Formats: sequence, C-alpha cells, structure tokens
Amino acid sequence: MHLIFGGAYQGKLDYAKARYGYTDQEVYDCALGKVVVRAQECDIAAANGIDFSKKVIDHLEEFVLACVRSGREAKELLAKDSEMWKDSVLICTDISSGIVPCDAEMRAWREMTGRTLMYLGTEACEVTRVFCGIPQQIK
Repeated sequence: MHLIFGGAYQGKLDYAKARYGYTDQEVYDCALGKVVVRAQECDIAAANGIDFSKKVIDHLEEFVLACVRSGREAKELLAKDSEMWKDSVLICTDISSGIVPCDAEMRAWREMTGRTLMYLGTEACEVTRVFCGIPQQIK
C-alpha cells in the first residue's frame, strides 16, 4: 500500500495518477461516495460503501469523519480488513495543522485521523507527503 497525505488542494491525487498512470475510473472518492459506517460489526466495504476494487481511495479523511459520527474507530475497521486495501493507493488530507477546533466532533475527527494515519504509515510500503504539488518521500 502507498499512503499519500498532505494539505487540501496540494496535488495528492494528481501525483498518484501521474505516478501510476491511473485514470479517474480507477479512483474511489470518499468525499463523493456515500460514506456510512454502521454500528454493527460487518466488513468495511459493506459498512461504508468504499469500493476497494478501485486502485486509489481518495479523501480517506471523510471515511474517518463517518467513523467519528458512528462511534467507531477508523483504524480498527481498516485493520480488520487490511487485505482489501493492501495493494491500494490511499490518499488522505492532513487535517492536523492549524488551530485546534473548538467543536468536539471536529477535534475527535482530527485526533482519529491522526491515529489512522499513524497506523497506515506503519503498514504502508511507501509514504509520500505532497506539498505544492511536490512529492516528498517519507518512507
């Protein structure tokens, strides 16, 4: 798995598509798809509609927000079904910078996204930060 992260609108998806030659049809966008995480136990694909048959999963932070809202831990759901995304490119916006939000839900989202990125970073074969369209290899 290749984890790509960076700030909003920094060229993460463009980098992934150019690096691997992927097309828009090979990308699942969690921000456009309906991301719902049910409270009962079930596999991650059925739980939230993420299409892990796609090569690239973009806006993973939206999946994390759905987990916050459902009271589930995103890292645990991803760990449970790691075989589904082990060959994927996962893209997540880094929401950890700036002022800590006053809203409790937004703080929880920020914290869970950080935990999720730490987990994915350890599992990834490659980790890349994209800033101003420039990739920086972290791992």
